[in-house]
Formats: sequence, structure tokens, C-alpha cells
Amino acid sequence: MARPPAPRGFVAKRAYQLRHAPRPVFRAVLSNSLTGGGLALAYLVYDLAVERALRRGVDPLALPGGGDLRTEAAALVVVGTVVAGTLLTYLVVPQPRADGRGSERSGWSAALGLFASLPVAYIALVVESQILKPLLLGLL
Repeated sequence: MARPPAPRGFVAKRAYQLRHAPRPVFRAVLSNSLTGGGLALAYLVYDLAVERALRRGVDPLALPGGGDLRTEAAALVVVGTVVAGTLLTYLVVPQPRADGRGSERSGWSAALGLFASLPVAYIALVVESQILKPLLLGLL
């Protein structure tokens, strides 16, 4: 007689879940990651331009936009990631119908996108400010 397999440990369970993520979750995280990454790259370009100008001694009022607007730009990255990620997830993650015939869009898809977009936005900003910016400032 075959014995049942030994139960998996905590790490093995999480590795299995990571390798076998449900399609709606994968699509939500992917669409939000692409949105957040693109907006964070745009923010990185602006952040580097402002930082280099300030290091050269340029008056902050002479910067594009009339001052150092990096805080406002970071807030726009978060808001843009949340709005665009929620909308994209709503469009690419249809929910199955109860009768089993096809699928339809629902508010649950948008909610999944909303909850996936918040951590993605902040992770994108952390990667930008803690990894990419110091690396690129060291090279330039």
C-alpha cells in the first residue's frame, strides 16, 4: 500500500503557492507592476534631473515646474499606479459567470487591482529611491 506523502513545511507551501498563482492574481500583479514600473521610471528621470541641478547649485525656483516638486511627483506615481492598475485589472481579469458560460467584468476585478496596486506603487518608489537613484547618481 502506498503511503500518503509527508506534509509540506511552511517554506515548501509558500514556494508551491508562488509557482502556482491563480491567473487573476498573476494578471493583476503583472498589470500593476508594469504600470508602477513605468511611472517610477518617469519619476526617476525627473528625480535625477532635479538632483543633478541642485548639486550644480541651481536655484530651486529655476527648476522645471518652479521648484522641487519631487514629493508631488511621488504622490502622482502612487495615484497613477492605483488608478491605472485598477482600471487595467478590471479590463484584463474577467470573473467567471455563475452559470459556467463565459465570463464577465465585475467590481471584484477592480477591487483586486486596487489592493494589488498599493504595495506595487510603494515597492516601485522604494526601488527607485533606494537602488536605482543612488546607483545612477554614482555613475553620472
